[in-house]
Formats: sequence, structure tokens, C-alpha cells
Amino acid sequence: MVNKLVFDNVEYVLNDQNQSVKSLVLKLDNTDKEIQKKTNLYAVFTRAKNSYVQELKREMIAGKSGVDIASLFD
Repeated sequence: MVNKLVFDNVEYVLNDQNQSVKSLVLKLDNTDKEIQKKTNLYAVFTRAKNSYVQELKREMIAGKSGVDIASLFD
């Protein structure tokens, strides 16, 4: 957990704060971590989606032309 926070250009030392403040800071920290996890997961799913779209395009082109273009890149 962080030992100090800055709000509106004022630095606060957490050791000087009550338990309620410390609890809120911990919740804020956990929320930030969850947001980062979800952001990372979003990136993974976006990459997977783009990969599926590319594969779908290849399949559709191969179906129309009868040529498997994927084999051209192997």
C-alpha cells in the first residue's frame, strides 16, 4: 500500500490518517489494480478478435477463389 497521497497539490501521509482513510485508500488501490487487469484482458480479447477476423477473411477468400491464401504465408 502507498504511504502517501497527493490531492490538489497537498501531500498526505497515510500513517497520520485514521483507519477509515486507510481503508478507503486500500479500496482505491484495489480498484486501480482491477481496472488494470480488465484493461489488459480487453487488449487480449481485442487481439483475439482481430485474429479471428483475419482468419475469417482468409476463409472467405479461399471459399470464393478456391485458393488457400494462408498456405502462401507458411
